[in-house]
Amino acid sequence: MDLSTWLLFFSIALVTTFSPGPAVLLAISNSLYFGWRATFYSTLGNELGLLLIASITILGLGAVLSTSTTLFLLLKTIGAVYLIYLGIRQWRSKGKSFTQKQNNSNQRTQSNWISFTQGFLVATTNPKAILFFTALFPQFIQLNKPLLWQFSILLITFSLLSTCALLSYGFLASRSKQWFNVEKRVSLFNKLFGGLFIALGVGLLQLKRSSV
Repeated sequence: MDLSTWLLFFSIALVTTFSPGPAVLLAISNSLYFGWRATFYSTLGNELGLLLIASITILGLGAVLSTSTTLFLLLKTIGAVYLIYLGIRQWRSKGKSFTQKQNNSNQRTQSNWISFTQGFLVATTNPKAILFFTALFPQFIQLNKPLLWQFSILLITFSLLSTCALLSYGFLASRSKQWFNVEKRVSLFNKLFGGLFIALGVGLLQLKRSSV
C-alpha cells in the first residue's frame, strides 16, 4: 500500500470516526455520568466490536449480509431496539447534577463490564458498520500485494482513529461537568441525548442495504 492510498483512507476514516454517532454519544454520556473509566471501557468494547466486524468482513460474511434480506433485517432490528432502549433510559434519567453524583459516596457506579458490553453491543448490532467495512476496505486493497498486511494497516489505522475520537469526546465531556451543576441543564442533556439515541435507532430502521 503506497502512502497516497493510505493518506486517502486516513482522511476518510478521520471524518468517519469523529462524526457523531451512537459510540460517540455513549462515550459522552458515560463520561458525564460515571467518569473517565466508564468511557475507557465502553471504548474498549467498541473497538473489540469493530475488530469482530472487520474480521467478519474479511471472511466474506459482509457480502452475505449485503445479499441476505432476513439476516440484514434481523441485525438492523436488534441494533435499532438497543439504541432506542438506551435513548428511553437516558430520557427518563433524573435531572441530578453530575457533581452531586460524583461526590455522593453512596452513589452506585456502573461496572466496567457493563460499560464494556454497551460499547461492544453498539458496535456489533449496527449493520451499517459491516456494510461500511465491506464497501470501504476493498477500495484500498491492491490485489497484487499481501492482503493480510494491507488489511491490518487499514484496521489498525481505523481503530486508532476511533479510539482517539471516543476518548477525546469523553475527555471534553468530563471537562464540562461543572456546567452541569444545574439540574435543569442535566435534565435537558438527558432529553437531548435520549432523543438522539432514539433518532439514531429509528434512522437505523430506515437503513437499506443499498445505502452504503
